[in-house]
Amino acid sequence: MTTAVDAQDVRVTLGGAPILAGVDLAVDTGEWVTVIGPNGAGKSTLLRAVGGLLPATGSISLFGTPSDRLPRRQRARIVATVAQSPVVPAGMAVFDYVLLGRTPYVPPLGRESAADLAATTEVLHRLDLERFAARHLTTLSGGERQRVFLARALAQGAPLLLLDEPTSALDIGHQQEVLDLVDELRRDRGLTVLATMHDLSIAGEYADRMVLLSAGRVAATGTPREVLTENLLAEHYNARVRVIEGDHGPLVVPVRG
Repeated sequence: MTTAVDAQDVRVTLGGAPILAGVDLAVDTGEWVTVIGPNGAGKSTLLRAVGGLLPATGSISLFGTPSDRLPRRQRARIVATVAQSPVVPAGMAVFDYVLLGRTPYVPPLGRESAADLAATTEVLHRLDLERFAARHLTTLSGGERQRVFLARALAQGAPLLLLDEPTSALDIGHQQEVLDLVDELRRDRGLTVLATMHDLSIAGEYADRMVLLSAGRVAATGTPREVLTENLLAEHYNARVRVIEGDHGPLVVPVRG
C-alpha cells in the first residue's frame, strides 16, 4: 500500500518554545488517521506542518515526494486543509468562496472552467449548502460556515484531506452528516484523511487508526480500541472516564468524581 504521509522526527518551535519534539507519523493511502491529545499537545501544529503551513525540521513526504520539493501550486493539488478558524473574506458569497478551492486548476490569468463550476455546485449539493450559495459567508452561523470551509477543501479535489477539528461548531446531526460524507468520499475516491478531534467517541467511530499526542510527542498509536483506554486517557488527559464498547468503536464517557 502506498504511503500518503511519511513524517519522521518532525520538530516545530514557535516563539522559542518547542511544540513538536520529534514526531513520527505514517498514513497509508485511503486511511483515516485521527490525532488526539490534550490541549497544547501539538495536534494542530502537526497538521499545519504536514500541510506545509509551518516550518519544521525532520522530514515530511507526501505520496513519496519530499514536501519541501513540492511547488505551492502542485502541493495545493495534493493537500486540502480545513483549519480551525479560516480567514473569512469580507463580502464574499458562499459559491465564490467554495470556488476558490479550484484555484490550483485555473491557469494564470485564466478563468474557471465549466468543470470547475460543476465541481463547486456538486460539493455544495452534497453538503446541503445550495440554498446558501448567494449568501455572504459572514451572514451564516458558525456551523454553516464550518460546512462551507469543508466544501472549499473538497472542491479542491486533493487526495489528502487535513481536517483540524472539522466538527467543533456543528450540532450532532451535522457532525454525522459531514463525517459520513468524508468517509463516503474516502471509500469512493480513495481519499486519505488526517484529522484532529476533541470528541473522543466520535473520533473512535470514524478513524481506522489513532495517534495520541502528549507534550509534543507520540504517546500511543494504534486502533481506537488500543488508544482509547481508561489508563491512557487518565494518564495524558488527567481525566476520569469509562470506556464502553460501541457498535463501531469505543465510547468514552466522563465519570464524576
